[in-house]
Amino acid sequence: METQPQQRHRARQQKLKDQVDQRIANATVSRGLLIVFTGNGKGKSTAAFGTVTRAVGHGQKAGVIQFIKGEWACGERDLLTKCGVEFQVMSTGFTWETQNKDTDRLAAQAVWQHAKRMLKDPTLDLVLLDELTYMIAYDYVDLQEVTDALSHRPPEQTVIITGRGCHRELLDMADTVSEMRPVKHAFDKGLQARQGIDW
Repeated sequence: METQPQQRHRARQQKLKDQVDQRIANATVSRGLLIVFTGNGKGKSTAAFGTVTRAVGHGQKAGVIQFIKGEWACGERDLLTKCGVEFQVMSTGFTWETQNKDTDRLAAQAVWQHAKRMLKDPTLDLVLLDELTYMIAYDYVDLQEVTDALSHRPPEQTVIITGRGCHRELLDMADTVSEMRPVKHAFDKGLQARQGIDW
């Protein structure tokens, strides 16, 4: 025979189950999502690549556009290209390294052409636009062109956008927005970035 604490616990869990079941029943629309990972905290690209890995694990097809990060070592790229994920990388790297706005703009535009192609491809279940927010903030890629491409993508295609300071228009368009907030960061204490953890 159940004790009163056990009965109360079971009643609470049943109430929670009923709420979850109702939310699941209310979710009747099936289509691709627009997801944004933004904020000043660590983990935006990591979360995005985790989702790409999950999709590939389920047999889905994904493509990745990497703005800013250049062609330096990238564990995610090394792994996922072996799984058939197409990567297009802005080869100039971090803008504070190049310090050449014209070169950066041309490089951003070149990789954006690949992004537009992916956003039209109905065979791609998932497209990751890693660090796109900076390209819009720096005016290397036109916001209206981005919103048009997102609005006209195949209906089943999910898109993930990462980067700090995401433009309000993209936040309004998004189905899911997660904001990473910095609490502590090892780098601030003089700890070096670690291969396999930070890149």
